[in-house]
Amino acid sequence: MFIQLNKLSKFSSLRFVKSAVIITAMLTISACGQKDQTAQKAPPPAVSTYVVSMDKIGDYREFVARTVASKEVELTARVEGELIERLFKEGAIVEKGQVLLKIDPTTYITALESAKADLASKIAGAEGAARDLKRGKEVAGQGYISQSDLDKLITNDSQSKAGVNVAKAALEQAELNLSYTTISAPFAGHVGKVNFNVGNIVGSTSGSLATLTATNPMYVSFGVEESEFVSYLQNKQTNQEQDKDDLDISLRLPNNTTYAEKGKIIFADTKIEQGMGTVELRAVFQNPNDIILPGLFVTLVAESKDKQNMALIPQASVQENQQGKFVLVVTEENKVAQRIVKLGRRINAMWLVESGLKENERVIIEGLQKVKNGIEVGPVDKRVDPITGVISDYLTQ
Repeated sequence: MFIQLNKLSKFSSLRFVKSAVIITAMLTISACGQKDQTAQKAPPPAVSTYVVSMDKIGDYREFVARTVASKEVELTARVEGELIERLFKEGAIVEKGQVLLKIDPTTYITALESAKADLASKIAGAEGAARDLKRGKEVAGQGYISQSDLDKLITNDSQSKAGVNVAKAALEQAELNLSYTTISAPFAGHVGKVNFNVGNIVGSTSGSLATLTATNPMYVSFGVEESEFVSYLQNKQTNQEQDKDDLDISLRLPNNTTYAEKGKIIFADTKIEQGMGTVELRAVFQNPNDIILPGLFVTLVAESKDKQNMALIPQASVQENQQGKFVLVVTEENKVAQRIVKLGRRINAMWLVESGLKENERVIIEGLQKVKNGIEVGPVDKRVDPITGVISDYLTQ
């Protein structure tokens, strides 16, 4: 009996162990299932996207160019004397006719007074000679004066009149020399560095006292290959018949920003530069805020006015591998797809897409490091400033 109870106890224990093992396994499977469900419910990674839009873009060419002042003059002394006054600040803007420098006028005032006195004397002498000639003619017919004496009176009268003309010319020169002691601006512009200070003796051989430049408008000079120049002339002739200009002229400054004002080609040289095979052209740009200075190296962009719809995407969206440049596109199913693109020129913070993208497709611009081809993502459309490239939310004002 004891043996049977013992066997029954062992059997019950074995059944209990088996049940515990089964329950433990079921709990483990249940926990794994819950973990899988939790992993499946994890949200897809969020990425920022840019919706591709189309813009009208034309064919273009870029030229290395240099800015040139539309007017420039060296202010020089025409008469010799001590520089007694400077009436401007270096680098200041001056108006046309504004007095800039003064030379001591004392010597030239004295010379002017002397010329006036000499002219008065010559006029008095000429009037006396004219009276003598008149009387001589009156008595010459009565035989009271010989022909020889009459000829002398005529000569004296002519010399006196010539002397008056000489004195008038001397007076005009004296007045002119006195006016040269005041140096004024021949046009509005910027005055540069002064080369002579007050107290220096200056004259016609002293060279430049200062430089005056007109910066509004500003010229931009650049060279064009002869073949392109011939094509330009042919297109220009055609468009003149249609009464329109075929090019948009813009400027990219040394800090890689685009100048706000548009330009216009106003001059083409009449010869090809020997050994270079280029023709110099000149464009003019309005420069009201004096942003462009003379002597800058800039990039002149000539773009056709005949434009086509092309895609622009932020530079931040572009990546590169052995196959070339590519972007990551979010499909309608919110899946990531790699897309090889053919790019054109950069326009500020954007890149021109020649092929590989369509309008309204979405490219990833932020979160690129979190995704790979084929995975699901949570796209959030963002705004991109085309000039600076700054990314912002559409709700941001």
